[in-house]
Amino acid sequence: MAVDPRRTRPLWATATAVLALAALSACGGSGGADPVGAPATSNAATSSAAAPTAVAPTDATPPPAKGKLRGYGTVRQLSETADLVVRGEVEPAGFRVDEVLRAANGASVNAGTRITLASLPGGVPDMAHMSALEPGQVAVLYLAKDPAASTFRTLSGDFGVFDVIGAGDDAVAASRSQAMAVSGLVSEDPAASGHGFRTTLGQLRAVAAQAR
Repeated sequence: MAVDPRRTRPLWATATAVLALAALSACGGSGGADPVGAPATSNAATSSAAAPTAVAPTDATPPPAKGKLRGYGTVRQLSETADLVVRGEVEPAGFRVDEVLRAANGASVNAGTRITLASLPGGVPDMAHMSALEPGQVAVLYLAKDPAASTFRTLSGDFGVFDVIGAGDDAVAASRSQAMAVSGLVSEDPAASGHGFRTTLGQLRAVAAQAR
């Protein structure tokens, strides 16, 4: 009996498809094979991703500078910071107070009193650029009181020293230093910074009286 080839072709095609599916099933069920195209991930890479390296903070506050003096821009700043503002004369044994322009924070001094002036703490680099108060010099001093002793020191060295000639309101008052000097009475003048400052005794009196 002859077999029609047209009837056997579908049977061979069906059998071939079944065998192919069986082979794919056998490969997919094996536990040792990785899926095609899936890259293997190493344990080292997983650990690195799970534990990122800590970064040290960069915005930490730097330690404050030591041995530096505060600068003052105006006479008002000096007046409001000082415990005592006085006019008088330097003597061998201290400073004779002839006039008290301002007293604050418990500092109590009367005209005619002699006060002891202390130098700035040692180790301040700016001291090399400061002048010395010599007997016979007449000045207005902006002073800070030592809380542990009955002595005073000028605010930031030469910043707190104005040389004065005369006692009237029109008497000239000039900063002791050119560089370590204010640049204005109540507001700073950048153009005058570093060139010293000149005013009158009357102006120093007025600013000291208005200080808070």
